[in-house]
Amino acid sequence: MIDLHAHILPGIDDGPQSLEGSLALARAAVECGTHLVIATPHLRDDHPGVRLEEIGDRTRALGAALAREDIPLRVLPGAEVDLLWASNASEAELRMATYGQLGTDMLLETPYGNLPPNFNELVLRIAEQGIRILLAHPERSSTFQQHPQRLLELVARGVLVQVTALSLARKNRRSESRRLARWLLEEGAAHVIASDAHAAGLWRGPDRAAAIASAEAISPAHAEWMLLEVPRAIIAGEPVPPMPSRGRGPLKRLSKGLALRRALDVRVG
Repeated sequence: MIDLHAHILPGIDDGPQSLEGSLALARAAVECGTHLVIATPHLRDDHPGVRLEEIGDRTRALGAALAREDIPLRVLPGAEVDLLWASNASEAELRMATYGQLGTDMLLETPYGNLPPNFNELVLRIAEQGIRILLAHPERSSTFQQHPQRLLELVARGVLVQVTALSLARKNRRSESRRLARWLLEEGAAHVIASDAHAAGLWRGPDRAAAIASAEAISPAHAEWMLLEVPRAIIAGEPVPPMPSRGRGPLKRLSKGLALRRALDVRVG
């Protein structure tokens, strides 16, 4: 599996504060079947220790430590980018904040609280600069929970969606993040499952297993698409492969955005 969202770099944001913590997180990831992780430290004002120009070197240093410890995990640089930071960044800074620093795909953070009315407009303004957006954990946003059509409007415009394994794994059926995450999977409006892990204890095998089961309930190929095929395309800056046909369940593969546009009037029940 490929994990496109993990706070694995030591001593830089709210992830592990030591190399030992990062190594423990890496071991937990490998135990869950992950072979490649993107280091995505927070690029936002309340994490001043994250310096864009240092992320590549810090990632390579962690990769060297993993090799010394014989931990079979590959790590590439990235960032979880705050919308305000991105709105004020230069084009060169935006390109450096992308996956693998290739300049093609960016993980953009969704705020947990209420979104500003122009959130969609600001997201699309970044996308218009030729950067494909992967929106991090939108299922946690109270605005999207209440108005999921706003999220579907972004998907219809080419924005990709990352849901978090823990949201899919929650046992509380009344959890709004669980309900929205699962609804997005069923609607064909989620593209990536990631951990958003900040520590080894939060990279739990049962959560990953439950998240995979949610995708496999649509079809086994759909789980592979979200955990391997789409992430592989994103880190390579290549087109996202077509969504697999649904093996079972009431939903069919989206075709040319028609089903998605029909879903714009649907509210999460």
